[in-house]
Amino acid sequence: MDLATVIGITLGAGSLVLGFLLEGGHIGMLIAIPAAIIVFGGTMGAVMAGFSLSEIRLIPKLFKVTIFSKPLDERALIAQIVELAEKARREGLLYLENHLKDIDSPFLRKGIQLVVDGTDPELVHNIMEIEMYAMQERHKVGQELFNQAGGYAPTMGIIGTVMGLIHVLGSLSSPESLGPAIALAFTATLYGVASANVIYFPIATRLKGLSTKEEVAYQMMIEGLLALQAGNNPLLIRERLTAYLRPGHRQTEQPEKADEEAYEAT
Repeated sequence: MDLATVIGITLGAGSLVLGFLLEGGHIGMLIAIPAAIIVFGGTMGAVMAGFSLSEIRLIPKLFKVTIFSKPLDERALIAQIVELAEKARREGLLYLENHLKDIDSPFLRKGIQLVVDGTDPELVHNIMEIEMYAMQERHKVGQELFNQAGGYAPTMGIIGTVMGLIHVLGSLSSPESLGPAIALAFTATLYGVASANVIYFPIATRLKGLSTKEEVAYQMMIEGLLALQAGNNPLLIRERLTAYLRPGHRQTEQPEKADEEAYEAT
């Protein structure tokens, strides 16, 4: 579980509620079922109008990915690619076919299979680039779903407020009820703005971050595959791939020990 996402959304929503309570409000003033229906129902309807049903069905999965998904372990991937390179130099590329089942990453497994099959390096590069592009396009759908929701929600909140004010102006014969009615009307705007900036946009940002990290891992695997296929020295492969890591994540221990620990983590 990615606690930063859960804590961030909880902290954001909690801070809004706490600030409201400290100003003298009470929690009941924030509960408005009609406003919630207008804002959340209207936002969902607007999003559905712009996407296919198959894409809309991804929303529950995207929530799960946002909370539970973790980026690929790049250090473990480097250790595994280096180990495969060592085996290929000792036993030949065809020997790697015996280790396909030990590769967790479907992307890396497919690349190794292409190498084992004797595919031309340029074709391997092109095929893996297409795979990466397809991944990026799939991920953009999820990001756009929540970006669109974040754009629609404040507008739906304003619509809800206007509808509430229409009701208020139609009840001017009861001046004593104007204050509570106006406050209730503006609850819709609160729901719209708050949901966009505390839920929808942060989730879209999280999905984009995960996609970017996966793209970097894919690029690293492509680089490693081509170097492995070319028969490069495993130590040089390690150095090339380590350049993809942030300085603080680069290995400082002995290569043999690092390889053993990282491979056991896969």
